Amino acid sequence: MFFLYNLLLLLTAPFWLVYVWARRRGRRRYFRTLARRFGGLEPSLTQTGGGAVWLHAVSVGEVLSCRELLAELRIELPGRKLLVSTATATGQEMAGVKLRGLADGVFYAPLDFPFAARRVLARIQPRLVIVAETEIWPNLYREVKRSGASLLVVNARISDRSAPRYRRLRFFFRRVLRLPDAILAQSELDRERLVAAGAPPEKVEAGGNLKFDSRAGQSAAPAEIVSLLARLEPSAVVLAGSTREGEERQVLAAWSKVTPKHPRALLILAPRHPERFEEVARLLTRQGFAFARRSRLGAATPALPVILLLDSLGELASLYPLAQVVFVGGSLVTWGGHNVVEPAQAGRAIVVGPHMQNFRAIAGGLLEAGGMLQVRDAGELAAALERLLDDPREAAGIGERAQRWAESQRGASRRAAERAAALYHQAIPDRSPATWQRLLLWLPARLWEGAARLRGAAYDRGRIETRRLQTPTVSVGALTAGGAGKTPVVLWLAGQLQARGMECAVLTRGYRRSQAEEVTILEPGSSASPPRTGDEAQLLLRNLRVPVGIAADRHRAGAEIERRFHPDVIVLDDGFQHRRLARDLDVVVVDVTASFGGGDFLPLGRLREPPESLARADVILLTRASPGDRWEGLRAALRRYNPRAPILLARFEPAALVEAATETEKPLGILARRPVTAFCAVGNPDAFWRDAAATGAELARRRAYRDHHQYAASDVRELLAAARDSRSAALLTTEKDIVNLWHVRESAGAGSLFSPLPLYWLKTRVVVEGGERLIETIEQKLPRRAAALPR
Repeated sequence: MFFLYNLLLLLTAPFWLVYVWARRRGRRRYFRTLARRFGGLEPSLTQTGGGAVWLHAVSVGEVLSCRELLAELRIELPGRKLLVSTATATGQEMAGVKLRGLADGVFYAPLDFPFAARRVLARIQPRLVIVAETEIWPNLYREVKRSGASLLVVNARISDRSAPRYRRLRFFFRRVLRLPDAILAQSELDRERLVAAGAPPEKVEAGGNLKFDSRAGQSAAPAEIVSLLARLEPSAVVLAGSTREGEERQVLAAWSKVTPKHPRALLILAPRHPERFEEVARLLTRQGFAFARRSRLGAATPALPVILLLDSLGELASLYPLAQVVFVGGSLVTWGGHNVVEPAQAGRAIVVGPHMQNFRAIAGGLLEAGGMLQVRDAGELAAALERLLDDPREAAGIGERAQRWAESQRGASRRAAERAAALYHQAIPDRSPATWQRLLLWLPARLWEGAARLRGAAYDRGRIETRRLQTPTVSVGALTAGGAGKTPVVLWLAGQLQARGMECAVLTRGYRRSQAEEVTILEPGSSASPPRTGDEAQLLLRNLRVPVGIAADRHRAGAEIERRFHPDVIVLDDGFQHRRLARDLDVVVVDVTASFGGGDFLPLGRLREPPESLARADVILLTRASPGDRWEGLRAALRRYNPRAPILLARFEPAALVEAATETEKPLGILARRPVTAFCAVGNPDAFWRDAAATGAELARRRAYRDHHQYAASDVRELLAAARDSRSAALLTTEKDIVNLWHVRESAGAGSLFSPLPLYWLKTRVVVEGGERLIETIEQKLPRRAAALPR
């Protein structure tokens, strides 16, 4: 189904582009935003580092109805970035104004091409995507779920006009509507229609209408209009809002019958779309009505009777409190009506035409509560307006009943935010491979998987020998390749054990070192060249004063360390797959931003062995978890493989900036609000971008190299050019990359490497929630073996 849908998109794309060019050729601004619609984002929106919430509100109405939802999300998910997308230019403008202080960024939603959706998801890395109203975009929905983010549809509805089409195309929509984790419908009727369209019944519930929580009408009316009313002193104000094609003629026909009896009444006429402002102005001129345009109000005061043409955006809701009677457009024509919630909240007497199928539930509720009048045509509209203007008490009574009913419907935003927060914590972010990667790398991944499973079975059945050291051994490893934070956890663990008075040693593979088969034993405080040790071993030497053994044969290196140093405990770095060496405790590190390595094996994904291998873990440590994160979904997924191991949370916090030339620590704030060029060659560059942005620096340029990249002089020249082009004040990298710059630094000297720009590396500290529990677990497992060691 998705293949056919995308084939149709591809075939119709040329016609769509011609249509866009023909319709928008006079609007250069539209073409300037076209790149944004294909997934291009402002740099400021790509620094979230995971954990954001993306809310899609297609246009003006959705933006206004979601304002209270954003405020509730601020309470439910404090500290998370809230990003809002719209599909229209007017929606962008409205979001920029109305959501200021609530949204951390506003951008154009991508067109529903897989690559465009994937591009946006990769850059903002949301943990939760919320789609307002019934915006069903198949590729966006599928790519959201492939990324591991949760997907919530709020304020969903299906109109009378759309319901038959959804039922006819159920075979298509049921495949899309099963993708959201939850759908909150506006009413029970909308829920039934969504289920009829193919949504799983257990995922759909009536959550209420967000529009009832909107307080758009509480904003102050424009001063120019307030001043005009003060000068005109009309006997009454009638507001005809959101009128559509063919409707203004009927409204004006009704108004011409009202004005003879109420010559000092003012009509405010607000067409629905800005492109029709000129059309309506010409209509008023042809029919001989005196009118003033909102956009041209000046000091001169027009004389009553006059019509005010509201040719502006975003002001309609603020004018409802100024009116005595409100006619809501789209209802005299067959369109199906527009929003009646805002005038009801303002306590105004509402009049609508016969066509309210777009808001059937709301209209029915207001009519039943006596808070609205419904007419059949322009003649009845004239009679209703005249009746309400003749009897202000009746108009006030209708408005009061409408306001009471609207207040009774509030609470949808709170319910939606609570559901959103629950889904946020249920998400399991991951990085799904692109389609071309699946095609090219599927077979190699299957070969890796087969080899990993055979190897694991051989160890499980004892067909491959496992050797044990005399010293208690703790392994720190991961299910996936690169970037999980194993080495920082080894540094933290060794430091904690030393603080408890235990003598430690560390064993490591020495990845990509020059003499891979050599057994290298380094005494505490000693040094060796990076080619001899590998970059990760250099981090151990730089930060720990313990014996370090580097060898492919970790048992042989460990035996030599036992003979020479007699440690109390040996920590095995990146040892989960090194089953040849037996261990007394397996600590498995899981990066919460890419928990299962894209869900596939190397080289397609990042899995080294099957997730079932987690059954061997004694402790599971979730790294890069922000404060307040619960990770309930990830915990449940891990529990399916290992129901017994304690699951702890860890985070890496920026601690200081270290000047590479002098190795002196500087406060994090020295780069605040200053542009920097950041670069790294680590397994999870996004994590470094997040930590770098947390210093307050502006990441003017970012460059990621392959993990363990050995820098050359050409790389330095490239980075320096990028820094100069972006007017960066400094370059920023990781400690691991400082090690991998060794060859260039030796030839140029650290001080002149990027001269005249300074080079800093970001020092981080590991914080483990419940870390005492991990150390106590180690002490409980090891005391008998530790006591038996020879001294």
